Amino acid sequence: MTPATERAADSVVDRVIGAVVARVESGEFSAGERLPPEADLAAQLDVSRLSLREAVRALVGAGVLEVRRGSGTFVTDLRPDRLVRASGTFLDLVGEQGVAELFECRRVLEPGVTALAATRVDETALRDLQDRLDRMRGLHEPERLVAEDLDFHAAIATAAGNATLAALTGAVAGRTARVRIWRAVVEHDVLSWTHDQHTAILRALRHRDSLAAWTAATTHVTEVEEWVRAHLDRRGGQ
Repeated sequence: MTPATERAADSVVDRVIGAVVARVESGEFSAGERLPPEADLAAQLDVSRLSLREAVRALVGAGVLEVRRGSGTFVTDLRPDRLVRASGTFLDLVGEQGVAELFECRRVLEPGVTALAATRVDETALRDLQDRLDRMRGLHEPERLVAEDLDFHAAIATAAGNATLAALTGAVAGRTARVRIWRAVVEHDVLSWTHDQHTAILRALRHRDSLAAWTAATTHVTEVEEWVRAHLDRRGGQ
């Protein structure tokens, strides 16, 4: 396929995506509704079935459509948290500069979510967070420590009561896991540092102090981000 042919094919697929999204937005295809059979929809849009399949694949990846084997293709429930989770898979492709930007996103999102949780967290969630903190105290394996850290912050985001924010925060934080494991391997004080920072966050949540929660979470995220940026800069200068 020549470059011109590829561009033409991409243009057709983009047009199909736009047409399907427009029908969803207009309510012609409502949440939970099955799309017309492939042959019928391709005829309606005046495109090949191959182009339609490419467009459907892209919309499935974006969380707008889902394919149910044996039943057809359906519009999802279109919840914002579902769409955010779907977009998270694309974050796996970022390079080193992208990693730095992910940490920057985390610094914007996580303190705000933690501050919000301070105004909404209940006693059950606080007990769960304490249990998680106690469990982390005895961990030494970097992979388990980072996994528990992610779960700790995910539980805080859940306590904030906003599923979209929780999904967005989790999508960003989860894509920083590998570099955080790397840090835990080379920095021997990470365990005690992580425990102290988490203790400060949990204390603020117990006091329902949103400013203290924001400050503790900002300190926690920023120190990791600064370490990562310094090491990426060092590697780039070699």
